[in-house]
Amino acid sequence: MCAEFQDSDQTMDSQTSFVMPAVPQVIPLPHVFAALGSLLLLYAVNVLVRAALTRRKLPPGPPGLPVLGNIWDVKGKAWLQYSAWARQYGPIFSLNMAGTPIIVLNTHKVAANLLDRRSTIYSDRTQSVMAGEILTGGVFLVFTPYGELWRRMRRASHEEFSFTACKKYQPVQTREAYALVSDLLADPRDWREHLMRSAASSILSALYGWDRLKPDDHLVHRIHEHTGRIASSVLPGRFMVEYLPFLKHIPSWTGLVPWKVWGETWHKRDTAMFEEFVDSTTANAQKGDPNAAKSFVAGLVENQERHGLSKKHMAWLAGNMFGAGAETTAGQLIIFVLAMILHPEVQARAQAEIDAVVGRDRAPTFADRDRLPYIRACVRETLRWRTVGPLGVPRATSQDDWYEGYYIPKGAVVLENIWAMNSDPNVFPDYNNFRPERFLDESGQNEIAPPDTHNMGHVTYGFGRRICAGYNFANQSLFIDLACLLWAFNFRKAKDERGQEITPDPDDMRDGGLVVTPPTFPCEITPRHPDVASVIERERMHMV
Repeated sequence: MCAEFQDSDQTMDSQTSFVMPAVPQVIPLPHVFAALGSLLLLYAVNVLVRAALTRRKLPPGPPGLPVLGNIWDVKGKAWLQYSAWARQYGPIFSLNMAGTPIIVLNTHKVAANLLDRRSTIYSDRTQSVMAGEILTGGVFLVFTPYGELWRRMRRASHEEFSFTACKKYQPVQTREAYALVSDLLADPRDWREHLMRSAASSILSALYGWDRLKPDDHLVHRIHEHTGRIASSVLPGRFMVEYLPFLKHIPSWTGLVPWKVWGETWHKRDTAMFEEFVDSTTANAQKGDPNAAKSFVAGLVENQERHGLSKKHMAWLAGNMFGAGAETTAGQLIIFVLAMILHPEVQARAQAEIDAVVGRDRAPTFADRDRLPYIRACVRETLRWRTVGPLGVPRATSQDDWYEGYYIPKGAVVLENIWAMNSDPNVFPDYNNFRPERFLDESGQNEIAPPDTHNMGHVTYGFGRRICAGYNFANQSLFIDLACLLWAFNFRKAKDERGQEITPDPDDMRDGGLVVTPPTFPCEITPRHPDVASVIERERMHMV
């Protein structure tokens, strides 16, 4: 286990998965007002000229204000507003955000045609000064611009998380799934916290070869604080520098940019933390620790020269895999629990399949995967029904392009409206129902998927060269977790003090920046049979 870091000046409630850090803002000074006014005037003129030249050629979209365009039209839960506009303006529409064109893609066909088949044009990232440059130093894969460094990091992550390579992580994922069952047996009331910790522990064990993290482990909070800072930094309006990028060039020592000092300080601390994790994992692997030797980081270090990555690159690449995977996997597990209490008929059918294949004398394993088609379909439907990343991460076009008569200029921001695609009534007529069998053929044994969904049935992992690098790992985790949870427990609606069932709202999603999840809701979780505890304990002992 790596040394803990005690330099954090933030705390996080154990019930909270998202940290909104307090950040000092830009200090306005009177002597810069005149220069700032001139810059804003020039900016406004540039906006008007660009809008006049391109607006008629862009895809259709809602009208906006002069200069500002649609900047005030999108507020909270943007994916819902975008989906409403998609119904009005079609599969591709555009917005004007103060002179910057936003192109929103809303169907599988359009997204696949552009993001998959023209990936060389649509694989760049938009400028993110705080998240992409200051907090993460330009080496966080999610925000890294499309180029040589991104290709090296992407190649390394794909090699370690390919479909075949991911099989080496199955023992860790099974261990975590069994531990999750034990945690829920001991304390079902804190089920949400158990899901979050299990997801984090699973991916950290795969990345660094660590033993399972304990509930009070300071390291869990430390890393969640890191992901919380990044997630909060991409919220619209959080930092003025995103709208006025020239502010980033003001030296930190002037005292005029405390937000920059804050970001640079945390970048140094997080770099030190992640590099220490690499050093610790390398040392453990050299000592013969089998978990460390099979870890993601050990593979990076072993192939460092071939991948062309520095120690800092490897450290941040591993950190990226945690940041991109832990919150999203935990969110999808929470969504699965929501689906089970709202659709008891699905739960009953899934449990019948598990009982027929696995029985009650042992817990599910990956060896059962081929014989559990309905459970595999449950994984797909969980990812489709309520996706935790409804808009993905914004992209930028690297050159001018035309699509079906519409002009898409170089530097345009491109959003993949995953929420709209996963709930497209033309593809999923009953999209609001949780119905896993939609992904099975008439025999109920073979998986099927709509066109342009990468044979997954959904597009939650994205498109093209920016598709989620860890989707094989995520699919494995969700399969074994769902199988074990359904084998062990019944999930039902909780009751209030009057004995009335409490029905959560399936459309209530909490916006956390890049990741959205349902707010906390009560749930009754009970063992399916009296031998669950003894069986799972025996299975865990055999894995030691």
